[in-house]
Amino acid sequence: MLFNSIDFAIFLPIVFILYWFVTNKNLKLQNFLIVIASYTFYGWWDWRFLSLILFSTIVDYSVGRKLKTEEKLIKRKVLLWTSILVNLGFLGFFKYYNFFLDNFVSAFSFFGSEIKANSLNIILPVGISFYTFQTLSYTIDVYKRKLEPTKDFVAFSAFVSFFPQLVAGPIERATNLLPQFYNKRTFDYSKAVDGMRQILWGLFKKIVIADNCAEYANLIFNNSADYSGSTLMLGAFFFTFQIYGDFSGYSDIAIGTSRLFGFNLMRNFAFPYFSRDIAEFWRRWHISLSTWFRDYLYIPLGGSRGGTLMKVRNTFIIFIVSGFWHGANWTFIVWGALNAIYFLPLLLTKNNRNHIDIVAKGKLLPSFRELSLMLITFVLTVLAWVFFRAENIGHAIQYISDIFMHPGSFLLLGVYWKYKTIIILIFLFIIIEWFGRANEYAIESIGLKWKSPLRYAFYYGIVIAIFWFGGREQQFIYFQF
Repeated sequence: MLFNSIDFAIFLPIVFILYWFVTNKNLKLQNFLIVIASYTFYGWWDWRFLSLILFSTIVDYSVGRKLKTEEKLIKRKVLLWTSILVNLGFLGFFKYYNFFLDNFVSAFSFFGSEIKANSLNIILPVGISFYTFQTLSYTIDVYKRKLEPTKDFVAFSAFVSFFPQLVAGPIERATNLLPQFYNKRTFDYSKAVDGMRQILWGLFKKIVIADNCAEYANLIFNNSADYSGSTLMLGAFFFTFQIYGDFSGYSDIAIGTSRLFGFNLMRNFAFPYFSRDIAEFWRRWHISLSTWFRDYLYIPLGGSRGGTLMKVRNTFIIFIVSGFWHGANWTFIVWGALNAIYFLPLLLTKNNRNHIDIVAKGKLLPSFRELSLMLITFVLTVLAWVFFRAENIGHAIQYISDIFMHPGSFLLLGVYWKYKTIIILIFLFIIIEWFGRANEYAIESIGLKWKSPLRYAFYYGIVIAIFWFGGREQQFIYFQF
């Protein structure tokens, strides 16, 4: 079920009414309703994959309960690895089986040996990468004794399958989300209104920015041999805003929807395209995944505490694994490695935490230096996204080569006039994001102190823009991950 669909527009009010007006006096009943709603939401795509979520829930709940009473270290490790192998086993089979098989066959062919192996027609379950990591965080934290295992199977099932963030995050930690299912929720009007504002902004990002950018990005990337370098750069620019509007838009809708039901999810994006270096970009992009890899992979590997070689090794591991998490294609691995190369000079010179606060804090405009750093970081990010979007490594290399080898005229207005509407929309979008960069999301506080007619004119203007300028419906990009 898509957030930007008629199905969800009907589904959400029904669940909301049942939640606050029918089950509101019984916490267990509320949690059970969330489980039913979440399984309905997920099963709307393919009900067969509900068994995977249920099995993963049962395994991790049982492991958590057993870890509560088990004191022997060896047995505790066996329990932990049972959870890890079951969850990553499902993820590896559905997402990476054909990738490893094809590369295994190619490796033998390279050395002159031919082997026959048939790929499987595997359908990737939507969101498996997200809920797998979410439930793993529970088992790992219970193993480390950072979290008490739950006795409430319904609450745990609701935590694993919570429908607003089930298929594309944020990837919630059990320490943050699970305890919220234990406590009675009361309807908070101001919190609900804030949630609706964030949903509205998320829909604008998705429908107006991402879906329009997708049409042009797909056209240019799919026919890249026919265009000059200036148009190819514009295509990469469109994809850059497509993936941001698409993914951060989903996160906004998920977080806003959760607020309607009395839940607080972690922030997943913090205006990453205003970053002044790549380290800052990765503190602001897909925060729930970045921090997950930091806490459960990077730090256990030693983090940045060791010598230079260990720092380099750990940096490449975390970025390459992050790239591979996104998909079974060498393009994602190269994208991760390229970001590691961007990041390493900052880490090795101890400049990776230079920009912790927002850019131009308390100022209307950035300084010349800040603007230069943002532009450099943005261009590096755009070029990296080419590998993320390209069909294969060869396509990505050729695409970037053509940008610089056949530049055309980057100042030729005719190139941009063809795409004038979406360029103007992106420009207005950047302005709103800039003025809202100190908030959780761009329009969180914009207009709150305005007089009612002006404030509502602003909100209705966004609604009109969604219907007037909305692009052709596109599936959320991160559903494939």
